[in-house]
Parts: sequence; C-alpha cells; structure tokens
Amino acid sequence: MVTAEVAAKSKVKKEPPVVDVIFENCKGCNICVDVCPTNVLVLIKVPNKWEGYIAEVKYPEKCTRCMLCEIECPDFAIKVY
Repeated sequence: MVTAEVAAKSKVKKEPPVVDVIFENCKGCNICVDVCPTNVLVLIKVPNKWEGYIAEVKYPEKCTRCMLCEIECPDFAIKVY
C-alpha cells in the first residue's frame, strides 16, 4: 500500500548532478573520458595549456552521478556534486 507521503516524495524532482573540471589541475590524461559510462566528458584542445588538452563537460544531462570520473582522476581535477 502506497501512502500519500511516499507518493508525494516520488513526485519530487531530483536536482541534476553538477560536474566541475578544475582547469588548473587537469592535465588532459583522458582517464575521466574513458571511464565515464555515459560519455559526459570530452577532451578539448587548449593551446595555452602546456599539456594541450583538458577535459570538458559536454553532456551534463547524461550524468548519472556514478562518480567514476572523480574517483579515477589522478589530479583531483573533477568534482561531482
């Protein structure tokens, strides 16, 4: 039996995840792009950065908040909220 309280909670919309890439920390190693199961991240060319590439959030709406990108990033350049 579903109570009114349970039904009301199921109608509450969850906030979409926020994925931040910390530009200064990212070295463009591609690990986050490889581990993301929904292809939220891509590498973009950044000529003024020594490494030449950084990760960018291209499809934030696809994020499932699995946190694999944040967990696997060796430089702590990604935060998922």
